Amino acid sequence: MRSPQVHPSLRLAAVFMPRGKGVVTRRLRLSRIGFAAAEPFLGLRGVEVAKVSPTAHVRIHRPRTVSDPAPAVLWIHGGGYVLGSARLEDRVCRRMAEGLNAVVAAVDYRLAPEHPYPAALDDCYAALTWLVDNPAIDSTRIVVAGVSAGGGLAAAVAMRCIDEGLVDLAGQVLQYPMLDDRTAAAAPAPSLGWTPHDNRFGWSAYLAAEPGAETVDSYAAPARRADLAGLPPTWIGVGTVDLFHDEDVAYAARLRQAGVPTQVDVIRGAFHGFDVAPANRLARSFKDARLAAMRQFLGVTQG
Repeated sequence: MRSPQVHPSLRLAAVFMPRGKGVVTRRLRLSRIGFAAAEPFLGLRGVEVAKVSPTAHVRIHRPRTVSDPAPAVLWIHGGGYVLGSARLEDRVCRRMAEGLNAVVAAVDYRLAPEHPYPAALDDCYAALTWLVDNPAIDSTRIVVAGVSAGGGLAAAVAMRCIDEGLVDLAGQVLQYPMLDDRTAAAAPAPSLGWTPHDNRFGWSAYLAAEPGAETVDSYAAPARRADLAGLPPTWIGVGTVDLFHDEDVAYAARLRQAGVPTQVDVIRGAFHGFDVAPANRLARSFKDARLAAMRQFLGVTQG
C-alpha cells in the first residue's frame, strides 16, 4: 500500500498518528481507559446536564448572551461507535456556542459493542426530540452536527427526522463522517488516523455483524439510502488522505443530485483527525469553515 501524501504542515503530527492495525483494533479497553483519563483535563466544571431518555443525556453549553428561543446545535462526538464521550467535547462545544451565539447540546450515547445499532441512533434521536420540545429552543433553527462516527449518526438522525416528520432541520454539518460500512469490506486504502483495521472493527461492533452485507439498514449506514431528497442543507469536510474521503465525496455528489444544497470542503493532504493536532493554519481554516456553515444554516451573525 502506497504512503499517503500528507500536507507539509501536518507531517510532524502524522508521525504520531495510528497506522497499520491502529489503536482501537488492538486495545479497545486500554483506549477507553485513556479517554476516561483525559476527561478531567478536557471536561469543564459546572456544565448543565439534562436527561433526554432512560439511556442518554446531553451536556448543554450556552453562550454568555442569548435570547429565548435560541438557535441550537445537536453535537455528536466521534470515536468509531466504540469510543468517546460528550464530556471530552466540552471545550469544543463551549467555543462553538460562543462563536455561534447558540445553544450547543452534546449527546452522550451508548457505545458498541456492548450496545450495537440502533442504540446510539436512538439516543441521539432522543436528544434531538428533547431539543425540539424545549420551549427555550427555536425549533426552526436546529442543526445536527457530528464528527467521524458522530457525523454518521448526525446523517442518520437527519434521515429519521424527515421520515418521521419531527421538524425541518436548518442543516446538517458532517465532519469527515463515517457513512458507509462497505468501505470496511473493501480493499484497504492509504490513510492515517483511522485505519482500515479500526474501521472494520468499529463497523463490526456497531452492526453486531460483518460489514458489507446487503441487509445493512440505511439508518445504520446512511450512504446506503437510495433517496436523499428532502434532507437539510449540508456541509461536509474531509481530507484527501482520510479513509472516509471517497465515501464522503460520493455522498455529497448524491445529495446534490437529489437537489440538496451541499457544500464540500476537501482538505488536501489532511488525515482523519488532523484538526485535533497542534493548532496550525490548515486546522484553523477547517474549523472556521465548519463554523461558517453552521452560522449560515442557523441564520446567525458572528458570535
